[in-house]
Amino acid sequence: MAEKNILAYFKSPEEAQGAARKLGALRVEHMSIDRFSRYPGEGYNSLNPITGEVTSLASLTQDASITNHSAGILSAADPAASGMSHGGQGGPTGRDILLTAVVDENIHHQALRIIEEAGGMI
Repeated sequence: MAEKNILAYFKSPEEAQGAARKLGALRVEHMSIDRFSRYPGEGYNSLNPITGEVTSLASLTQDASITNHSAGILSAADPAASGMSHGGQGGPTGRDILLTAVVDENIHHQALRIIEEAGGMI
């Protein structure tokens, strides 16, 4: 029994979960849904930027957890840090939710169709 891997990108966790429910009926081998970002960390901590220690502009504008000074400078140079670029949290496509699935080769095309119908980009 051969397996195929699928990486699909969604705009919201709800879209990915809808596809995951339908894929579950196909008896998918393995499946996970994760949010990803080009910046490290878990996102913005509640921090007062006036009185708190802000590591970088990116930590305020892009929900990045910057751990060192050099990374802070590099991420603050990104056009998104100024608020003058478009794209939202997921970048230009707005797709920052990743559904990963391992399926049997026999149902691969059917799984791809389900993902695309649910709004996923493969």
